[in-house]
Amino acid sequence: MKRERVAVFIDGSNVYHIVKRLFPDKRPIDFNFENLSEFLANSMEIVGVYYYNVPLDREKDEFAYVKQQRFFEKIKRLPKFHFVLCRMQKRRVNGKIIYEVKEDDIYLAVDMVRLAHKNEFDTAILISSDGDFVPAIDAVREIGKNVENVGFEEIFSYHLRQKSNKFIRITKEDVESFFD
Repeated sequence: MKRERVAVFIDGSNVYHIVKRLFPDKRPIDFNFENLSEFLANSMEIVGVYYYNVPLDREKDEFAYVKQQRFFEKIKRLPKFHFVLCRMQKRRVNGKIIYEVKEDDIYLAVDMVRLAHKNEFDTAILISSDGDFVPAIDAVREIGKNVENVGFEEIFSYHLRQKSNKFIRITKEDVESFFD
């Protein structure tokens, strides 16, 4: 009997901020996305894990940039992981430099719909609490695929939860178990 194929889509910046809020004293580089993905896939076959994030501004904070690059290198080495680097836009607002994450949600949504259309998976697991993904979920479900949304503790999108075939709530204890 053929196992159900699953693709995991990780909104890296969103997950980073949630995990950092839950565990401010833990090092993000020690978070194990491979273990998280395997936990969520359960008995399904993981066909790919797609991780989206943006580089920090090296000029603003060299130390943070280097730490983040080490983390990105760790992600890139994981089996079946696809690392998608997006861009950070720096702009001036009222005399202050503001940083905005650009393209990550678009790349994730397009990849989820494109891969569903190409029949690359049966179920998409979306790890994000960003309600902007509702149209992508609708499109993937119209193609006939399932979508599971993952939320952390009480940090989740009501709209994603309603639109997904299944909602998975990860507890703080679960999150802690994914640190190396």
